Amino acid sequence: MPTIGTETSSCLSTRGVYFLGDTIRKDFQITSYDVDAPGCNPDTQFATNYRYSHLLGEYVWTGFDYLGEPTPFNSDNTNLLNFRTDPSKRAELEKQLAELARTQPPSRSSYFGIVDLAGFPKDRYYLYQSHWRPDFPMAHILPHWNWVGREGQIIPVHVYTSGTEAELFVNGKSYGRKAKEEGKDFRLVWDSVVYQPGSVKVIAYKDGKEWAEDEIQTTGVARKIQLSVDHASITGSEDELAFVTATIVDASGRKVPTACLPLKVEVTGCGELVATDNGDPTSFTPFQSAERDSFNGLALAIVRGKKGTTGKMQVQVSCTGLESASIEFEIK
Repeated sequence: MPTIGTETSSCLSTRGVYFLGDTIRKDFQITSYDVDAPGCNPDTQFATNYRYSHLLGEYVWTGFDYLGEPTPFNSDNTNLLNFRTDPSKRAELEKQLAELARTQPPSRSSYFGIVDLAGFPKDRYYLYQSHWRPDFPMAHILPHWNWVGREGQIIPVHVYTSGTEAELFVNGKSYGRKAKEEGKDFRLVWDSVVYQPGSVKVIAYKDGKEWAEDEIQTTGVARKIQLSVDHASITGSEDELAFVTATIVDASGRKVPTACLPLKVEVTGCGELVATDNGDPTSFTPFQSAERDSFNGLALAIVRGKKGTTGKMQVQVSCTGLESASIEFEIK
């Protein structure tokens, strides 16, 4: 019988967070190697779909992170809330709940998303892209390559690509060429890479020809903020929003993937700030706050034009010790 999966995979991860060795969860964050899943990781679901021809496709749980249900960190909290159905245990369980809140503050949001709560793609976004868009040339390397203090140690490197094979280079040294087995392999893994600061590059191949490449580099320290916006102009309507991304970069303009720094957002002219976020599932800063930490190099400001106005809107983002940035666009 033709069948479609309506809640598949349920993989867990935090954008830009990577744990090594046997640790996949720490400090209420989950490694972005895409191996932790109460259901299964995407690779397993892809293999299942390949094996059974009557499976037409899948809807993943979930596309976006969402508020609430911070599996796997919610089970104790959820169970303790059951005093509402058993009044005789209320005092005892309220005491336990208060202690849990003191020692283990729960996460605000889920870890299931292909993109985080701020809309920033996680690594898993590129795993799905590599499989769902086989004709789109792409390659994506993880993790980042800023590992101060781990020089000479093993850092596993994974590559998501729509190519069928790839070769990995670290500072020009080849770690060999690997090929996918159809229906079985959906990522390429080099698990013996020795960390040295510098560059990691992958060249992907398809049908024996170069198909796509990606490169990541060890960055310098955070020096400045870069801004980009998804709209060049918006109307002065409460229903139309613009999304401004703040990226923390080094002196060469490269995103610093470990930068978690306090930012301040100011909106002037014909616009106003609606919300800020950073995708961190453990952040409890109110969305309406103009002060927001970057999380692993990124933060988001959502703005709109003041109703009934036309003219210019300016958005400025600053951080003590960094070169601030501003962007201007038109309210029509």
